Amino acid sequence: MEKIKKIFLTATFRNSSLTMFGTTVNGFLGAVFYILVARYLGPAQFGLFSVATLVFNMVSDIGDLGTNTGLVKFVSAHRVSDPEKANRFLKLGFEIKLVASLVLGAIGVLLSSWIAVFLFQKPELTPLLRIAFLGISGSLLFSFILSALQSYERFWSWSLVQIVSNSGRIILIFVFYWFFGRSAITSMGVYALIPMLSFVGGLFVTSTRFFKVKGETSEIKDFFNYNKWVALFTLIAAFSSRLDSFLTARYLTIFEVGIYAAATRVTQIVPQLVGAISTVVAPKMASAGGRDEFIKYMKKTQLFVFAIAALGVLSIPVVSYFIPILFGNDYVSTIPIFIILLFAMLIFLISVPIHTAVIYYFSYPKLFVWVTTVHLAVVALVGYFLIPTFGILAVAYSVLFANILDLIIPGVWVFLKLREK
Repeated sequence: MEKIKKIFLTATFRNSSLTMFGTTVNGFLGAVFYILVARYLGPAQFGLFSVATLVFNMVSDIGDLGTNTGLVKFVSAHRVSDPEKANRFLKLGFEIKLVASLVLGAIGVLLSSWIAVFLFQKPELTPLLRIAFLGISGSLLFSFILSALQSYERFWSWSLVQIVSNSGRIILIFVFYWFFGRSAITSMGVYALIPMLSFVGGLFVTSTRFFKVKGETSEIKDFFNYNKWVALFTLIAAFSSRLDSFLTARYLTIFEVGIYAAATRVTQIVPQLVGAISTVVAPKMASAGGRDEFIKYMKKTQLFVFAIAALGVLSIPVVSYFIPILFGNDYVSTIPIFIILLFAMLIFLISVPIHTAVIYYFSYPKLFVWVTTVHLAVVALVGYFLIPTFGILAVAYSVLFANILDLIIPGVWVFLKLREK
């Protein structure tokens, strides 16, 4: 009991509470947005919208090239001891994101029709995918703002810019629906536009001194020596973490895609909590001292996420009751999928301290190349072979099995690594 009390008095708990408060508000605002879109569009149109946002977020993750992780690693390490060096890493990261966004956006717009017809076999997706690719630059640049704020542990600002962003998205969806009508295309326009507006607004709460620094190319070697493995596992993870949604889009009806998308949106609060906790834990792990200090910090964060996961399990009956009320009776079949996916996401939450330790304390992102490859294989094989028998539930089970392995493999690696010392 005394150990638990001490956890709640730590700076990590205070900062995590702040970021989780911001994440909870953001999660609520995000839920309002998706509930509005789901109710106004219906499962079929919402399914199209969900596939387009899936591509949007996946390409954004791929285009990041591990830059966000590299920024947190190097800026956190040098922001106090060598501010000039930290600013050089910031400028380098910004330039990488800018180039990647322009290249991916241009290629994506040209290939939108091919992706819609040959990959998803849904030609009606074409205009939505074009809008998605046009918005890639905003997504990449806005995530740069968030990484910069995280690196400097400015958690109030980190929370504020996201709250303003999600609030603006709700306001804008009403404006667009009023002027352009309710459709998947209109909804995608709002979804793609908000990140760019948020990036511009985020510049006002972020130090822009890095724009004036020179010699950022001198940091390329260190940045990419670390980031090459991050970029590789980010590439694999960007696809593997969304493969379940790709399977539904490819092999199931648009109606079923909408049902599955609703379930993933309900559980989205958990990955957002993961992001909030990682925001606090990552800089601490990157700058951690000796082994004893690391183990002490690791135990505290592990107990913390276990407590949150327990609350998540207790929420199942309440959330299940409200799903048809909020989304509409057409979405009642979402409930069993939601329960399976929630358990999968809670396992993901429990793995946060372990994953963060591997990347930031042990500086061994290479491990996640193998972890994400296993995840990809499990979701692909389990989903593909079980869909004919279990239908949409098979996809949810594949995510659960894969997340269990995502916890076990790095957990065993960290345990063995600590026994070596």
